[in-house]
Amino acid sequence: MLNKLHGIIFAYRSNPSLRELSQHRNTCSIPYGGRYRVVDFMLSNFVNAGVSDVGLIAHANYQSLLDHVSSGKDWDLARKHGGLRILPPFGYADKRGDGNYHGRMDALAGVYSYLQKIRQDYVVLAGGDVAVNLPLAEIFQSHLDSGADMTAVCTSKLNSDPRGCDYFTTDENGFVTDVAVNPTTAAGLESLEVYILSKELLLSLVDHCSTHNISSFSDGVLVSAVHNLKIHAYQFDGYAARLQSVAGYFARSMELLDPAVRAQLFAPERPIKTKDQSNPSTYYGPGAKSINSLVADGCIIEGEVENCILFRGVHVQKGARVSNCVLMQGTVVQSDAVLKYVITDKNVRVNPGRMLMGHSSYPLAIAKNEIV
Repeated sequence: MLNKLHGIIFAYRSNPSLRELSQHRNTCSIPYGGRYRVVDFMLSNFVNAGVSDVGLIAHANYQSLLDHVSSGKDWDLARKHGGLRILPPFGYADKRGDGNYHGRMDALAGVYSYLQKIRQDYVVLAGGDVAVNLPLAEIFQSHLDSGADMTAVCTSKLNSDPRGCDYFTTDENGFVTDVAVNPTTAAGLESLEVYILSKELLLSLVDHCSTHNISSFSDGVLVSAVHNLKIHAYQFDGYAARLQSVAGYFARSMELLDPAVRAQLFAPERPIKTKDQSNPSTYYGPGAKSINSLVADGCIIEGEVENCILFRGVHVQKGARVSNCVLMQGTVVQSDAVLKYVITDKNVRVNPGRMLMGHSSYPLAIAKNEIV
């Protein structure tokens, strides 16, 4: 049954609210959780449900995404027929003059010829900026059983900025009766930006939106069609992390230090796969301390680390003290430096004796390759 489902991930967004973290990459390529990229979670959701054909809609600034997913081999998506496909905006230049995607319907119109060739009867559309471990096989079966035109995956746990989310009001049978787009106050069930519908309906919606110059999926499809289509809300209340800002990224990262959160996000029956880098084990020097921290492979810890997330290849030198920080791959904290509430992007070098301090609600973010 699951070979009837085709996956589409919207991987073209680069959220300016993420500032330094999205300067060199799309939001879906942002490192998260010590050894993953955000896109790993949705790719793994698809693969764990038996989805074998996946399209990643990209547009600009996607070199980091290409470097990470490559052929899709690490997700068992490197196939002669189907598998993983990166979808650049071919044919899109003829649609608008400025060459930008103004919304998801624009993005789908830009890859319309790909959509027409989809072999499966159903399509799952998903955002690339939410880290969540979904029982997608169960969700797809629920969609078929409900008789709905579309299934929207949502949650009652509201922890995102409502101005960047959609919210659903449902009846007693779980069908959507009203949709609020980017409200000032959260109310109802929050969308996790995962939708299942038939290929036939998807093509019809793209045709309609292209004809009427509609670019937004939320306004052009959800709001306008809520009374014409049967939209069923599948409520999933497991852990989900939406990355909307630097402060939000920091908060969602620190939540991973809670074993209960990790148990939900990294459920063993639905493993999260990522690019294999085959790093050596982490080395802890004499006198090194690591307290309540997630430390990836290939690190060298000679100083003190507390309440931190360290990606592969981080080096904390002797005398350095790092607390409540997220240090991405290749970061070097030199001797006697002190870091509190700091996010460093890849290959940042902190000079000896430097003191860098942010706040839990406003962490200090340092851009890729910086020397501070």
